[in-house]
Amino acid sequence: MSKAAFASWNGRIAPVFDTARELRIVCTDGGGIASKTEELSIDDSPVFKARTLASLGIDTLICGAVSRPLQDMVESHGIRIFPFVAGDLDEIVRAWLDGRLETEAYTMPGCGGMGRGLG
Repeated sequence: MSKAAFASWNGRIAPVFDTARELRIVCTDGGGIASKTEELSIDDSPVFKARTLASLGIDTLICGAVSRPLQDMVESHGIRIFPFVAGDLDEIVRAWLDGRLETEAYTMPGCGGMGRGLG
C-alpha cells in the first residue's frame, strides 16, 4: 500500500507547497486507488507541514515549487518528493499511478525538471 499527498489549489497542483493549504491524499493498493480524502491546513509553518505529512503516513509528496528547508524537513521523515510538478490534479494523480509523472509534460513552466533529474 502506498499513500501520496498532492498539494492542491482550485483543482490543480498548488504552485508553491510552502503556502499550500489543501492536500488530496490518495491511498493505493496494487496499482489502483483504494481511497481519496481531502485535508485542509491553516498553518504555513514548515515544521507543522512536515509533521502533518508524517502523521498522516504519507510516503510520497507531489507538489509545485518547494523551498529547500521545507523539502529537507519533509525528506527527513522518509517522504519522497516530486517537486516542480504542474497540471490538473486528477491528471497528475493518474500520471503518478501510471508511473508517468517524471516527464517534461508535468514539469512547471520554466523549471526544466529542476530537482527531478529532467532537463
